[in-house]
Amino acid sequence: MPSTIAEEKAELRAWIQAESAFRSPAARRVSDAALHARFLALPQVRLARTLLLFWGVGTEPDTLPLIDELLAQGKRVALPRCLPHRGMEARLIRGREGLVPGAFRIPEPGEDCPVAARDEIDVILVPNLCCDREGYRLGHGGGYYDRYLAGYRGFTVAFCPRFLLLDRVPRDERDVPVRLVLTD
Repeated sequence: MPSTIAEEKAELRAWIQAESAFRSPAARRVSDAALHARFLALPQVRLARTLLLFWGVGTEPDTLPLIDELLAQGKRVALPRCLPHRGMEARLIRGREGLVPGAFRIPEPGEDCPVAARDEIDVILVPNLCCDREGYRLGHGGGYYDRYLAGYRGFTVAFCPRFLLLDRVPRDERDVPVRLVLTD
């Protein structure tokens, strides 16, 4: 039995990785398409000028079609760029060009991509491994998004396949909930 929040989170991450490995590529595509459609239909997204998304990796939803669609709609799309000391900034992209391998080999905007100030961002799509019904999420453990969201007042959304929507995610005072959890 885990004795600390950190141990509870580590155990939950291991369970999620194991459970997610059994999802077929076809099931993931269906789930991703449903999440994308629900996201694009949100009034906050339709009215947004600037959105911060993430590049989905591993068991996360594939966000590339969503990024492409939002850019095609003329939206300003930003992706995170990791900074030293577990910091993060949002940089605007025009497409896949200008992306470079980041700290975790995840494509991120290069230094030539302009920074989007936090108060310019209307909607942030926050990555996660799972969420609970109160909007708390379990991330990969770096705390990048919790630090970034601590000073953000706009609209936050997380994608969460139904089987990963839990009653309660282990949390501490540093964890920042999202305003809306979208399920497939």
